Amino acid sequence: MALEKATGHDKKLQDRLLESGEVPQHIAIIMDGNGRWAQRRGLPRIAGHHEGVNSVRDIVEACGQLGIKYLTLYAFSTENWKRPEDEVSLLMRLLLKALRDEKDRLHQNEVQLKAIGEIHKLPHDVQDELLDGIEVMKTNTGLTLILALSYSGRWDITNAIRKMYDDIRSGALKQEDITEALFGTYLATRDYPDPDLLIRTSGEVRISNFLLWQLAYSELYISDEFWPAFRRKELYAAVAEYQRRERRFGMVSDQLKKQEGTRVIPLSGMERFLKSVSKL
Repeated sequence: MALEKATGHDKKLQDRLLESGEVPQHIAIIMDGNGRWAQRRGLPRIAGHHEGVNSVRDIVEACGQLGIKYLTLYAFSTENWKRPEDEVSLLMRLLLKALRDEKDRLHQNEVQLKAIGEIHKLPHDVQDELLDGIEVMKTNTGLTLILALSYSGRWDITNAIRKMYDDIRSGALKQEDITEALFGTYLATRDYPDPDLLIRTSGEVRISNFLLWQLAYSELYISDEFWPAFRRKELYAAVAEYQRRERRFGMVSDQLKKQEGTRVIPLSGMERFLKSVSKL
């Protein structure tokens, strides 16, 4: 089935965003603030995680409609295993339920599901459901949704070094052949481009051991919204801000202007877009 289309005001906002400039090829999101969202409402922390699933559904759909090719969600970090055992157990059950409930919707919308991290540490039923979803959706041609599960940037880099060491010891790799590009092929994200835009919710200003190598030149956007309250309106604002920025990659503005196709979105254009979003 084809991807569900946006309608009404939302369609107008998407069209305006697409007319303003290029959208990121790859967006990564640190989904933070589920527990605090719930606590401020006098609810148990797990209620925030439940509502956060609705945000995931909305953001995945909106990214697909905008033509964004890759979306990586920091769903469960290596450090999250340190949380209280009962909360971890609830999170694993919620992950299992979400994978089961969302599989058909994702498949119908041509989403290709992938995962990075120490997947073998997840409960067996979660692993089975995840791998089944990946298999079912492997030929889809729409948005690639990458779930970072039991993942950390330091684990990714350390694991890459171990693999390189094994190849050097076996003679498959020479020390003098090691380059930044080669190193990237040993990372869990080797099949995907580095994120153009990193979004973090809840107002926290840190990257929390997420994609440490891959975020070297990503644009960072901090939203004050907790993840359960972060929906497509906030996503559009993040993309509009991304379009305004000049990505220099170590060069200067004059060099970029000489490159064919370089375009800088004026601030006034972004402001007009944000005003239209705020009226929703």
